[in-house]
This record gives sequence, C-alpha cells and structure tokens, in this order.
Amino acid sequence: MQKQNQIIDSLFYLSADEFFNKTLPVGLTFDDISLATAYSDVLPRETELAVTLSQNLQLQVPIISADMDTVTEAKMATAMALNGGMGLIHYNMSEEEQLREASRVKSYVNGCIQDPVSVSPGSRIGEVLEMIEDKGYGFRTFPVVDERKKLVGLLSGHVVRNRYANISVAEAMTKREDVYTILDSEMNPNPIAAADKFFSKHLGIHKLLVVDKNDELRGLFTLSDIERIREESGNLVKPARDSQFRLVCGAAVSATRKTTGDLDKDRILNHVSALVSCGVDAIAISTAHGHSQGVGDAVRLIRETFKDLTIIAGNVTSGEGVEFLAKMGANVIKVGQGPGSICTTRIVAGVGIPQLTAIYVASRAAQKCGVKILADGGITKSGDMVKALTLADAVMCGGLFAGCREAPGEILEINGKFYKQYRGMGSLSAMKAGSAARYGHDAKDNHRKLTAEGVEALKEVSDPLEVVMRQLIGGIQSGMGYHGARNLKELQQKARYIQVTAAGQRESAPHDIIQVNKK
Repeated sequence: MQKQNQIIDSLFYLSADEFFNKTLPVGLTFDDISLATAYSDVLPRETELAVTLSQNLQLQVPIISADMDTVTEAKMATAMALNGGMGLIHYNMSEEEQLREASRVKSYVNGCIQDPVSVSPGSRIGEVLEMIEDKGYGFRTFPVVDERKKLVGLLSGHVVRNRYANISVAEAMTKREDVYTILDSEMNPNPIAAADKFFSKHLGIHKLLVVDKNDELRGLFTLSDIERIREESGNLVKPARDSQFRLVCGAAVSATRKTTGDLDKDRILNHVSALVSCGVDAIAISTAHGHSQGVGDAVRLIRETFKDLTIIAGNVTSGEGVEFLAKMGANVIKVGQGPGSICTTRIVAGVGIPQLTAIYVASRAAQKCGVKILADGGITKSGDMVKALTLADAVMCGGLFAGCREAPGEILEINGKFYKQYRGMGSLSAMKAGSAARYGHDAKDNHRKLTAEGVEALKEVSDPLEVVMRQLIGGIQSGMGYHGARNLKELQQKARYIQVTAAGQRESAPHDIIQVNKK
C-alpha cells in the first residue's frame, strides 16, 4: 500500500527537472505553482538558513536588499546585516557618497576597527573639529600617532571642543604611558573574547587600542561595540559578519563608458579599489540586460584585478547568460528581467521570462558552471521566497523593504496614512538621477527623452526591517519544516512541485470571510 501511494504521489508531485520539463514551453511564476509537503522530523526552529555565496561571503539568511535608490543605503544595509542578510548599496549617487555609505556599514559595531582614524600630535583641536565636520564623523575620540604610525597618546572626546580650538593635540591628549593597549598577538584566536575580558577587568575604560611589537597602531576596540556584540550572541538570527567581525555589505557599480564608447577602465578600477579598501564584501555589476558585452567586459576587468573579490552580475534569464557571466568571472548571477512590482520592461520591450521558470533554467546552468544564483524580483511574500529557494541560493527583494523606515526617502502623510517613495531604477526620475546606463542609455540621453522601463509609486510605511525580516525568516523556516529540510540544500533536494489553476490560487489566500484585521 505504501509503495502504491508513493507511485501516486510521484505522478502528481514532481521534482524540479520533471516538473519544468513537462510544463514546456509555458513560463511560470510563483503563484502558478505550489510545493508538496513531505514527511518531516524537523521543527521550523531547528532549520539552518546560512548560505555561502562565495569563498569570502557567507550570510546567516539568504536574503539581500536590492541596489535601488529607494531601498538600500547605509541604514538599510546595516539593518540587513544585523538581521543576517546583506544590503547592496545603489550607485545613483556620486562615487564619494557611495563610498561614505559603505564605510558607515563596515564601521558599524566593529569588533575591532582595523584602521581607526588618527590625528597627529602637531595638529590643533580646531583642525580636528573641522575634520569631524567635513567627514561627518559621529565620534570625537582619536588615537594620536606620529609620522611613523607609532602611538603617542589618545585624544579624548571631552577635550575636543570649540573652546580648546587653539590648543595643540599634544597638549590636550592623554600621554602614551596612560593609554590602555593590547598587543595584536594577544588577541588570537578570539579578539572579541580578549577585548571583553579587558573591559570586564578595567571598569570605566571605554577604549582599548591595539598595537604591534613596535608600538605601531593596529586597531581599536570600543566598549559599546563589545557590549552590542555580546547582546547579539543571544539573538535567534546572528548578524552577517566578515572575517574581521565587521558587518557584511555590498555595493553596485556601473559599467561606466567614456565618450568614445570604450569602457572607462581606470574609473571603474579606482572606484572598486576604494570600495574594497573600505571593506566591501561584494561588488555587483547589474543591468537590465546582463548577457551583454558591457557587463561581461566590466566583470572580466574587475576579476582580473581583484582575484578574491565576490562579484555579483546580471540580470539574465537564460542558461547562456549564466554561462557567459560565469566565464567572465562572476561568483553570483542575478536572475530576473521584468518581475519587479515597479518594472515595466516586459510591457515596454516585450521581453522577460516568468520568474520561476527563469530561475529554474538559470539554476541548471549555474550547477554546471559552479556559480550561485540570486533570484531577483517578483517576491511579495515569504512563500515566494520558499519557492525561489528550492532553485536559487538566495533571493533579492526591493518592494518588500521599500516601506521600512530604514529605506531612503522621506515619509509622506496622505489622508492619514504614511507612505514612502518607491521607484523602479528604470523610471524616468531614477534614470535622470544616474541609472540610465543600467537600461542601455548613454549619459547624454538624459537631455533627451528616455524610454522608461519602470514606474514611480508609493509604499505604505511598514514595520521596521527587523520585524519584517523576522516574519520572512519565520515563513522560510516554516516552509522548510513542511519539507523536512534541515538546511537550504535539503530544501532543494526534497522540493516537489505541482501547477495550480486560477481557482487554486484563489483557494490559497483567505477567502469567503469578512476579514477584521488585515494584519
């Protein structure tokens, strides 16, 4: 009897290869299918959502916020990393601004600030105040080093005041013999534990400087950072951190061209080099059409210069596109053309593949090429994420996060409700702000009529990102529990699909009721 039931199940609920081959040549998206449950001895809270996207990039949850100018800047990227994911900072800003945004993420709650901002003993307090204002620093305490980088003192925040503007740093600083330090050799194997032990022993001390055997400055611990990290250890989802305990962060860059049409290699490499120097974990070269010479050239250029850098490239919807970008040197391929809620590419250009079919096709090529797949667009709920993760390694979302207070932009009140602006990077306003190249337009096209491939809209203000992420993570874990999957790899192995009708779609949502509380 059990064998007979297994046979019946296998006729209706198919593996990915069986299912998508049988649906040819129809393109399907998330609401067109449902996943079959399986025997499970796994509770949702026991599931593991960590994913490795490259040798140097691991996330605690497989969710990335989109590189859109109404979605991801420093606040969003910081919140994403604190909740286990990663944010991709958009490039609709100057290169200096983007570098500043990325630096804010990488310097947030550092376990050890590897390259702390220092001042020289010959400077005056007034010069330090000017530097703080120019750079927008949120701190006023600085190590003091000489021209050989040797530590000579510590300038405390309480003396960095206008009334001391004419006093030299050397006069105002705490002398070297009174500054608390630790040798870099004493920090291994656990720098956080070493710093925690120091602060527990020296109550009232808030800064610990790291020096080498020659007394040269190598880093800085702060008590507030260590306390935050201690608090995080009890969180259900751990923050996504790099090997130096900094929050992970990605940044998108443009395949910039000269007026002659040639790739502006120097500009691209200088900008990427600056981003890498500040600690960025991934660089994304993403356009509406990633299977193109411009994107391929940019990926190859960056890969040849930065051998170990994680490169995300896209967007594509074909196996050939995946293979092309993999050969150029990309680690992660973005899949999705036209599924976003504010994207009109399919209407304007008549191209694009329903998202779930596109992810399937791309995933099969990715397995052969040894790269990862990032499902970008069309996701409106946690159930969509579960379906996407049966084929992709991670998902990228824009609209789901655009209403969060961490997203860029002002909050608008309309008829008693609160909204935030949300626009496609192919909308006229976004292209005029800098994203025209993403859609194949030259910078000079900004002075002529552009063909929009996106719209401008409003998103109702939602809960803080932490709450939204908690709900999404809970939904993914629930889906994994229904499959008996302890991790994302098992989810992909155990997933079985069935196509649903329009009536089946309606049945999937609340129906035939008067809903009192929509939340």
